[in-house]
Amino acid sequence: MTTGKFGQDEANSRSSAGESPGSANTGFTRRDVMRAVLAGGVMFGTAGSTLPLAGNAYAQTPRRGGKIKIATQTTSTADTLDPAKAIQSIDYVRVNMFYNGLTKLNGKMVPEMVLAEEINTRDAKLWIIKLRRGVLFHDGSPLTPADVVYSLMRNKNPAVASKAASLADQFESIRVSGPAEVQIKLTGPNADLPVILSTVQFLIIKDGTTTFNTANGTGAFRCKEFNPGVRTIGVRNPNYWKPGLPHLDEVELFGIPDEPARVNALLSGDVHWINDVNPRSVKRIRLEPGFTVLESPSGMYTDLVIRQTMGIGRNPDFTLGMKYLIDREQIKRAVFRGYAVIGNDQPLAPNHPYYFAGLPQRPYDPERARFHLKKAGALDLTLPVVCSVAAAGSVEMSMLIQQSAYKAGLKLRVKRVSADGYWANHWMKSPMGFGNVNQRPSADIHFTQFFKSNSAWNESGWKNEQFDQLLIAARAETEIAKRKQLYADMQVLVHEKCSIGIPVFITNLEGVISKVKGIEPNPLGGFMGYTAAEYVWLEN
Repeated sequence: MTTGKFGQDEANSRSSAGESPGSANTGFTRRDVMRAVLAGGVMFGTAGSTLPLAGNAYAQTPRRGGKIKIATQTTSTADTLDPAKAIQSIDYVRVNMFYNGLTKLNGKMVPEMVLAEEINTRDAKLWIIKLRRGVLFHDGSPLTPADVVYSLMRNKNPAVASKAASLADQFESIRVSGPAEVQIKLTGPNADLPVILSTVQFLIIKDGTTTFNTANGTGAFRCKEFNPGVRTIGVRNPNYWKPGLPHLDEVELFGIPDEPARVNALLSGDVHWINDVNPRSVKRIRLEPGFTVLESPSGMYTDLVIRQTMGIGRNPDFTLGMKYLIDREQIKRAVFRGYAVIGNDQPLAPNHPYYFAGLPQRPYDPERARFHLKKAGALDLTLPVVCSVAAAGSVEMSMLIQQSAYKAGLKLRVKRVSADGYWANHWMKSPMGFGNVNQRPSADIHFTQFFKSNSAWNESGWKNEQFDQLLIAARAETEIAKRKQLYADMQVLVHEKCSIGIPVFITNLEGVISKVKGIEPNPLGGFMGYTAAEYVWLEN
């Protein structure tokens, strides 16, 4: 098979141009992928790399040993060791401790090989994956192609209830095609497959696994303790296949839903690292010697979600009226203290390569909101809006929107609920509430998971046949300009038709004890895109 090839020759040519063969720059960019597929083929591969992080995280000499404690903003009795069911940040950190994927994204959002050693395609529809040899599960058994087939295909099984089922719908078939080889056939071409395979729900588990009281993966840590809603402890995997990793002996993971309590735990030394720091706490943390705040600009947003399948949410004028009640500048200033970028009810951030800048900015306009709300028959109603600290900034945002609604003649009743169980009991179940969406690795993944008609995470219950058709067309389009136009059309549809309001894109803020080293910002989410445990170390 003739393929475009990226291997040692390419790395050497980049090295002679002043780029390190081992740097993150040795991965494919999205433009590289499209050009190679258009030219007739592409092969992703590595030259024995251990997936170094972008930037200078390894400029220091890592120290081996020690234990860190990580506290996230969410935890519940629904905590899981099953990658397919991972939904909260604490789940993402946990499963990344114990399992590996076929690929991962580095800090520049470029796919790198992990359990896959090479990924080949001619047409972006039929893909051949060559697996890394010598990888062992925690029980000592070797990684096989059957494990990969099982791990990916179970996401298509409705009984599993995978959170990535809408992505797995693209898998037409997956089969063993050699001793260390798997063949994936997609329902249609998608040059983003190496990116899609980095999705946390596609982490690789042992063939036939159906119970998850403990974890049997190939990851950097073994599961010592898993107590849902309480804590998880991982200890170093002595047989880990990546040389020199992990640096830590042990990681303890648990949740502290209350942000002030989380900050107090950090500053008292009870934990080493916390996420979802309120902007109001930044100065306090930075003034304490021995602590720092990590800022990661991202495409994360907390969105107002109006269910189009319930009550007055079925009326498009109600949704439009609510969007005009969002004072984006005030939310950026008052809720996030400037640690945010203004949004425009389109789910791709301004720094995204497929962001459509041609959409007129939707203004804050209570009078126009009143016109649409009156037309929808909402002015005589008292409507609840559900919020929780589980969705960053939603409590403060709901109060600001409540004040704006009052000016327009609408009565909103703010219903604050506990973070415990918010995602299971209220998100997408309340007529009006809030979501909190981290940046996804690609536009295709984001649109598929949150806006495709049959997606399990279609927050507002929005169904739009034109959008779905554009999504499929964009996957197969290898011409960059044409694909960008398709994504622009999709953003227009979301902006105009979908019942979500995106006020701002939030900068991730995390508090860290300074002796934790090897940390770098990552746009995918907190804790270095939820993979920090494998790479960081403790200074003496």
